[in-house]
Amino acid sequence: MTSSPHPPVAAKHPITRSHHGDSVEDDYEWLRDKDDPRTIAHLEAENDYAEARTAHLAGLRARLFEEIRTRTLETDLSVPVRHGQWWYYSRTSEGSQYAIRCRTRVESPDDWDPPVLVPGVPVPGEEVLLDSNVEADGHEFFSLGGFSLSDDENLLAWSVDVVGDERYTIRVKDLRTGEVLPDEIPGTSGGVTWSADGSHLFYTTVDDAWRPHRVWRHRLGTDASDVLVHEETDERFFTGVGRTQSERYLVIGASSKITSEMLVLEADDPTGDFRVVIPRRDGVEYSLEHAVLGDRDVFLVLHNDDAEDFELGSVPVDAPTGRPDVVVPHTPGTRLEGVDVFATTLVLSYRRAAMTRVAVAPLGPDGIGELTEIDFGEELFTAGVGANAEWDQPVIRLGMGSLVTPSTVLDYVVDTGELVVRKQQTVLGGYDPADYVQHRTWAVADDGTRVPISLVARADTPRDGSAPALLYGYGSYEISMDPGMSIPRLSLLDRGFVFAIAHVRGGGELGRAWYDQGKLVHKKNTFSDFVAAARHLVSEGWTSAERLVAEGGSAGGLLVGAALNLAPDAFGAVVAEVPFVDALTTILDPSLPLTVIEWDEWGDPLHDPDVYAYMKSYSPYENVRAADYPPVLAVTSLNDTRVLYVEPAKWVARLRELSTGSTPPLLKTEMHAGHGGVSGRYAAWHERAWELAWIIDAVGAPHEPIAPVGAGAPPASVDVGGHS
Repeated sequence: MTSSPHPPVAAKHPITRSHHGDSVEDDYEWLRDKDDPRTIAHLEAENDYAEARTAHLAGLRARLFEEIRTRTLETDLSVPVRHGQWWYYSRTSEGSQYAIRCRTRVESPDDWDPPVLVPGVPVPGEEVLLDSNVEADGHEFFSLGGFSLSDDENLLAWSVDVVGDERYTIRVKDLRTGEVLPDEIPGTSGGVTWSADGSHLFYTTVDDAWRPHRVWRHRLGTDASDVLVHEETDERFFTGVGRTQSERYLVIGASSKITSEMLVLEADDPTGDFRVVIPRRDGVEYSLEHAVLGDRDVFLVLHNDDAEDFELGSVPVDAPTGRPDVVVPHTPGTRLEGVDVFATTLVLSYRRAAMTRVAVAPLGPDGIGELTEIDFGEELFTAGVGANAEWDQPVIRLGMGSLVTPSTVLDYVVDTGELVVRKQQTVLGGYDPADYVQHRTWAVADDGTRVPISLVARADTPRDGSAPALLYGYGSYEISMDPGMSIPRLSLLDRGFVFAIAHVRGGGELGRAWYDQGKLVHKKNTFSDFVAAARHLVSEGWTSAERLVAEGGSAGGLLVGAALNLAPDAFGAVVAEVPFVDALTTILDPSLPLTVIEWDEWGDPLHDPDVYAYMKSYSPYENVRAADYPPVLAVTSLNDTRVLYVEPAKWVARLRELSTGSTPPLLKTEMHAGHGGVSGRYAAWHERAWELAWIIDAVGAPHEPIAPVGAGAPPASVDVGGHS
C-alpha cells in the first residue's frame, strides 16, 4: 500500500501590517513575490500534492471529460447575424480548441431570415475572417479580446492576449486582400472601435494599477504617435469607448462603482472634440443610446437620479441640460438594466421578482409607444437581447434558456410580435428536459429576509436528505447569477446531485436595494444569506450538510470562504475558484490592480478605521480558526491580475496550519492562465472534469451515473414554499 503524501508546509516569514493602531503579523505574505524562486517552488509543490492526493480520480476525470465531450456538438455553427451585405457567424470544428469567425454574402437586401447552416457542411461563399486556432498556435494561453469591423466591412480590427494578464495587442486586416496591415498596438485593454469612415481606431490603455484610464485615437496607416483623447484622473473611475447602436456617435464612458459620465462625438468626425452629455454627480449612474423620434434626435438615458431602480429618460442630443424627460418611470422593485434602440423599436431589459424580463415598444414621430413584455413560456428562465448589428432591421435577436432548457436563439418579429426559434443548443446523448425539474424556493436569513434559490435536479431525486448537492453563489457588484443550463453540470445531476444557486444579497437579482444590503458595512448579509440557503436545502430534504458542496469564484470565493468560517459544519466540501479570500490585505493596498475603484464596493479600510475593523471581521484569511473544516479545493492562476494567486495560496497555508479537520486542503495553480482559467474549450473541459471529480468524490457520490430517468417520467412530488 502506498502511504499518503505529506502536504507542503509553507515557511513562515512574518511581515507586520499596521493600520489604525492594529498590528498583524502575516506569516505567509512573502508568497506575494512571484519572482522569488521559493514562491514558484511552493506552488509547484502544492500542484504535485494536489495531483498525488487525487491520483485515484484519474479514471473518473477521464470519464467526466468524455461525458462533456460526447454531449457537446463539437463541429457546430452559431446563428448568423446580418450586418450590411454579409451574414457573420462563428464555427467550431471537432479537435480544435477555438472558434473560427466567418461570413457569407446576403443574397437579397430584403432577406432577414438567417441562412440555416449545417454542421460539417461547407458554407457556400464562406470567407474566414479570423481563425483563433491559428492565432493561438505556439502559445500556452490565448484570449481573443476585441473583434470589430469597419462600417464598410472591408477592415477587421482584433486584439489578443497570449499571457493571461488581460493586456491585448491590436492588429488590423484588410479583408479585401487578406493582408495584415503594419498597424500594431500593444498593451491595450482589448476593446477597439472604428470611426465611421474607417480612418481611425479608438482604444484604451491602463495605468500602473491596471485601471483603463486613457482613450487613444490611432490613424490607420501611420506610425505617428497616437493621440490621447481622454484621460480619467480620478482613480475610482474606469473608462472605455464604443459606438451607439445607430453607429452615429462615438461614446466614451467613465464610471466608478456608483457614478458615471458619458462623452459623445459624431462618428464621422473622429478628430473632433468629445463633449459631456450629463456631467458626473456623485452617486448618479447613467448610460445612453441614440434614438430618432420623428425628426428629433435624442439620447435615451437610463439613470438612477432619484430613482433607486432606475428610470428611462430622454434629452436632446444638441442640448442635454437638466433632468431627462421621463420615458419609462421608476418603479420600485423593477430594476431597469439596459436599453437597446433601433430605428423603429425600443427594447428594454429589466428584472422583477428575481427574474430577467424583456419588453419591446414601437418608436414613432410622437415618441415611444406602449411596452409589451415578451412571454418566453417558462416559469423560471433567463432572457436577454442577443447580437444585433443593424440599426434598421425588422427582427430583434434575443436569447433565452433555463436550468433545463438549452440556450436558445430567437428572433422577435417587430411587425407581428412572433418569436421565431432560430436555434437551440444541441445536447447529445439523449438529453430530455423532461428528465429534470427546476424550482424556485426561498430561504429565510437571520434577519428575516427571504433569499431566493434556483435549483435543478433529476425528476427522481429523493427528498429525504440523501442526495448530494452543489450550492453556488456570488453576491457582489450587483451581478446576478441567473439560471441557465450547463452541459458539464449534467454529469453531476446524473449522479444524483441537486444543483442550486443562492441569489444572496450583494447581487442584483432583486434590484438595487438587494445589492446595497450586501455591500460596504452590510457585506456580512451576503455570507449569512448563503449559510441560510445551505441550511434551507437541508431542512427541505434536498440534501444533508455532509453531502453539500459550496462553490464560488472570485468574489464568490470570498463568499464561500467567509461562509465556511461562519459555519464549517454547514458544508461537506468547498470549491473556491480564483478566490478573493485575502480581501483586507488587497483593499488596503492602493497600488494593487483595481483596489481604489473597489473602495466604493467594500469601503476604504486604509483611511477609515471602522471599515478596517469590519473587513477584518469577515475576510476569510483573517478569520481562519481552529475548527473542523471540511475538505477545501482552491483553484487559481499564476497570471491572474484581478485576484492574485497569493490570496488562495496564503489561505490554504493558514487552513492547513489551523484546521482540525481530517482532510488537508488542496491548492491547484494554473501556471499559464489568468482570471478566467485555462484557455481553449478542451482544456477548459479537462479542468472542469478535474474539479467535478473532486466534488463527486468529496461527498461520496457515485462515480458512475445512475440509471437514466427515461423520457416522460413523472416528476417527483415537491412542496416549495414561496414558489415564484
